[in-house]
Amino acid sequence: MIITSFVLFLLVFITIGALSALQSDRSSADYLLAGRNVSPSLAGISAMATNNSGYMFIGAIGYTYASGLESIWVMFAWMAGDFLASFFIHKKMRIISQQRKSLSFGSMVATWGGQDFKNVRMLAGVITVLFLGAYAAAQFNASSKALYVVFGWDYGIGALIGSAIVLVYCLAGGIRASIWTDAAQVVVMFMAMILMLVTGINEIGGVETFFTRLTNVSPTYLNLFPADVQGSVFTIALFVLGYVAGGIGIVAQPHIMIRFMALDDPNHMKQARAYYYCSYFAFCVVTFFVGLSARLIFPDISAFDPELALPMMTTQLLPEILVGLVLAGIVAASMSTADSQILGCSAALTEDIINQPENSVWLRRFATTIVTAIALCIALLELDSVFGLVLYAWSVLAAAFAPLIIIYALGEKLTELKALLVMVSCTVIALAWRAMGWGAVVYEVAPAIFFGVLGYFFILKPLLGTPKAQEND
Repeated sequence: MIITSFVLFLLVFITIGALSALQSDRSSADYLLAGRNVSPSLAGISAMATNNSGYMFIGAIGYTYASGLESIWVMFAWMAGDFLASFFIHKKMRIISQQRKSLSFGSMVATWGGQDFKNVRMLAGVITVLFLGAYAAAQFNASSKALYVVFGWDYGIGALIGSAIVLVYCLAGGIRASIWTDAAQVVVMFMAMILMLVTGINEIGGVETFFTRLTNVSPTYLNLFPADVQGSVFTIALFVLGYVAGGIGIVAQPHIMIRFMALDDPNHMKQARAYYYCSYFAFCVVTFFVGLSARLIFPDISAFDPELALPMMTTQLLPEILVGLVLAGIVAASMSTADSQILGCSAALTEDIINQPENSVWLRRFATTIVTAIALCIALLELDSVFGLVLYAWSVLAAAFAPLIIIYALGEKLTELKALLVMVSCTVIALAWRAMGWGAVVYEVAPAIFFGVLGYFFILKPLLGTPKAQEND
């Protein structure tokens, strides 16, 4: 019964993705950007599904299960930064991408100022393929963990199934297939998460018992901040701002921003944002409480991998047919992100690295196959937890692109040298910050954005730019 209900949901997703091919005009613009005619509701809901991936079902719930109340910042401070960025970046990005006829995230960054910076385009393409590909691998790992708990399957089998399904409907309909299936997947994701919340609270003994038992988990479980940042208001502020900066880093995530680039009209951005943030907030609230309830149901944190908490709740508390529903929700969340990342990498490979001007959908499909294979290989290595791998990939992409995009959005024009210096220096700052172990106190995206933007205005612009040079940028 579990397999039957699970397979039925997956067949629905595959069918929707395949049907999207009927709307295709067989052009590269349609394959990579859905012809820029996506409605505000679909753009917003699809962006939410893509952002709230298997990372939420597996990684975020595992983190909440292990860490308690402090995990609230990863979700809600992050969302606050995301919301702030949307006021001055999203609409400009949509307009610029159409003006420059950009089909990839890297090409938009490279041509934002009106010129085509080929070295920026190449670097952006390489970073996108490497780190967005690793991000996609984390999604395959997320679905693998769920399938392992429910069926006992090896992680590699789950990764193979997830990658095969994603490849099928990406080849069929490109980004439109991804967006259409996201709409169906959001319904299943919410059904699965709400079902687990209601079931978990009921198993604990009701809402009142839930809050009473939370106070008895451990002396630190209800602390708002980790022990190493509680020394002063200053360190607490830095900790929170680190995750706010992480949210601002959304403007550097190709798989999410491509949804807003595909919006039918820049003037519809407000409606798209409303759909996005309302569904995003609701999903985070439910996810947070599911993570807390998992800790009360499985109090021995040393007994298993915390990222298996939700699948274990599912198998122990639900009848088989509903286990299939939740399992489909986890896999749906993973696929809704992985497909977008695979297509983002495909665009980077063809538009930015190869820089192939030919309007060949078959070339894009071949690139999609290659990128899927690369992401699958990374997933099979099982290098890190879903939570850790997602945060790492997100931080590198945010460091490489967010400071540069913010500078552009503020109306600055850059030479190619200045753009490259911003990208490289900010990426180095983020990697060095993480290597020093300071990311536990302040998430590395914050220093990358802070020093990147200030470094441009107070160092690069005065040293490398004269009024005459600026006019010719």
